[in-house]
Order: sequence, then C-alpha cells, then structure tokens
Amino acid sequence: MSKRRRAIPVVAAALLLGVAASPARAAEVSYATECVPPSISGLPPVHGTTKVEITAPETAKVGDEVEVVWKFVQAASKNPDLIDLPADSVQPSGTLKAAGAQTADIAMQGPRENPATPKGGDMVLSDMKGTLKLTAPGEVTLTPDAYAINAMSTDTKCTPEEAVGSAATIKVAEGDGSPSTPAPDPTDSQTPSPSPTASETDGGGQTDFTGKEVQVPYACKTPIGDKNATSPVQIDAKKNGGSFDLTVQFKKSVMDSPADIPKDSVKPSMEVALGGADKGTVHVEGPTNAEDIKAGEPIEIPDLKGTYKPGASGESTLSPGVLTIEALGTTTTCTPEKTEVSLTLDTTEQEGGASGGGSSTGGSGTGGSSASGGGLADTGAESDGSLKALGLVAGTAVLLGAAIFTFLPGRRTR
Repeated sequence: MSKRRRAIPVVAAALLLGVAASPARAAEVSYATECVPPSISGLPPVHGTTKVEITAPETAKVGDEVEVVWKFVQAASKNPDLIDLPADSVQPSGTLKAAGAQTADIAMQGPRENPATPKGGDMVLSDMKGTLKLTAPGEVTLTPDAYAINAMSTDTKCTPEEAVGSAATIKVAEGDGSPSTPAPDPTDSQTPSPSPTASETDGGGQTDFTGKEVQVPYACKTPIGDKNATSPVQIDAKKNGGSFDLTVQFKKSVMDSPADIPKDSVKPSMEVALGGADKGTVHVEGPTNAEDIKAGEPIEIPDLKGTYKPGASGESTLSPGVLTIEALGTTTTCTPEKTEVSLTLDTTEQEGGASGGGSSTGGSGTGGSSASGGGLADTGAESDGSLKALGLVAGTAVLLGAAIFTFLPGRRTR
C-alpha cells in the first residue's frame, strides 16, 4: 500500500473526531516559589524558581475530558546534606488552575518515582497528571499553582510568590456534551480506588480483602517532644471462619537509620478503629526488629497483625487508629487527627465480638502492650543519643523531618 493510501484512514479518523483530534501541545513557565519545610525541622522557608512544562490538547470540544501533564523542568533545589533519599520515595502533588471559558482547580499528582538521590543531589520529581471535563466553549487557560512534595511521610509545601503566567491554552469548540475521545485509563492514576465491600465482590466466596492506602495525619507524644507526621497506611483482611485476620502495612515508609539500633529494641502496635455497623478497636502488633540495624541501613516497617472478631452484622469499616512505638525503654504514642477508612467489610455478629466498645485483641501477636492514653510510659532513656536521633521509629518517619526539604543551590544546613 502506498504512503498516500495509508494516509487516507488517518485523515478520515481525524475528520470524524473533529477538533478533539488536535495533538497535545507543551508550554513552559517559570515563577518564584516559597517552599515551607515541615514544622518539625525548625527551618525557615526557602525561596527558589520553579520551572514547569504543561502539556494539554491545543483544541477540544465541550463534553471532552482531557488529560493534562505537569512536568518539572527545573526544581531549583537540592537534597540537603543530611540523608540519602532512596529510589521511589518522593511523590509530588499540586493544583493546576483553569480559567477563561471555565474555572476549575485541577488536582494533579505524580507517581512515587524518583532515582536514588544522594545528600546534596538534585531533586528529581515525577510528572504529574490530571483531567479536566470541558463544560463551555471558548479559550481555557491552564496555570500552575501550589504543590507539595511528599517524602519519608512528611510534606514540603510550595506556593508561588508572584503572579504566574498561563502555561497552556485549550481552544474549546461547541459540542453535544458527550466525549469524543476516551477518558484516560484510571489505572494510570496513583490515587487508590475505594476498597470494595465484601458484599459487592465476594458472592459469598471471597476470602481476601484488600484495603486502600490512606494518608493518616498523626499527632505524636514522643520522648523528644510533640511531633506531627503523616504516614501512608493500608489495612488488608483475610476471612477466617466468622472472623478476619488483619494485616496493617505502613506503605513506602522506609528510611535510613541515623544511629545503631540493637535487635529486639523496637516494637510497634496499633488499635485499629472500627466504624459503620461495628464499634470498638482491634489490637494489632508487629515483631521487634530481629537484627541489629546499623547506622545508614534502611529501617523497614514490619506488618502489624491481629484478628478481628465482628460484634455486629452489616457493613463495618476499619481505619488506622492509635499507634504505639516501644523503643529502647520509652513509649511513643501517635493519635490520628482524623479518621481515614482503609477497608469496609460485610460482617456477621460473632459471640464475644468487638461491638459496643473495648478491644478485640488478636492472636497473632506476642503480648505487647496497647496504647495507653497518649502519654509517655517511661522517659528513662530519653537522653539516649540513638533514640533522640531516631525520633519516631516505625513509619511516622520524622528523622528530624529534614530529608525532603528543597533548598537553593549552594545553601546547606548542618
């Protein structure tokens, strides 16, 4: 077939799709930015220049849902000389402003993908994506706005310090309100889909239930003072008779230890909060660290396990609750500042189940104590240097909060 003949169906398809067949066009914009490190660091805001490239269709029509891409061209920042950032530990999110024919805040998010970044190395952020449903004819401009950098379970928040120019424009034609191109594959998004209920998916036979990853903001009482940190947590369940074996995972909460930690010195536990039809809590706990952890080695958060015996029939929700860390003779207690449901189960009341208050303790642990009111059980080892450096050990990832700050080139902190 000749090149001309091959071109005919391509042209015909473009005519059928009309303006929606317009290719995406990229445009770059730069602006002065203020980035505020987590409050735990005690460091002042830093100032730099953000350069981003926005890619969007040049033309479309009313009813289309278009994908836009935010690419960080220049981060104008470096990883401070404190800690190496492991690969795939940094995730950006932000807001893209739509104005003109329609106004909207477009939520943007990138995958947790980055190369391993040494101390003092350039920060590399993944491309962020979002979608916009076009509702009115005319020109729609797209302008970058505030964004956040999440790494090691803490956020650095960056906002423009000047009026930002639009980075892309979409010319929107009249349409019939129905999309002429398919919406982006939802599997490309890093936002987890809501967890299914057992009644929706099991047909009476499902035994494994996967929760969604939720970002849990913790307020913690620690031997080195009050701390705040956000941790990604996921609750999974496996049906076991009338009960459920639970597994609580701290997702991507891996960090390097700033000091030597002896084996059997760190033990995490949690009270999973019940809601919906059921009430009360379920105690889950993880093992102590089986081996010594040397300074500079990664700290991996163990899975917390326990058994949930339902105390009510219906749809019951499970949310990460109070987290307790026992380490080197001290206790750190972290309380969620809001409830984030990770898993919903279709439950049947069991005799002696959880409903009505109190805990349903699991049989998979080793008898570690549960959370007790939020105070410090013992501060006798508060002066221990390794404990002070470690801060929150299991998953709240304080580590002085300094691993994710963005700094201007040449600017360092000790």
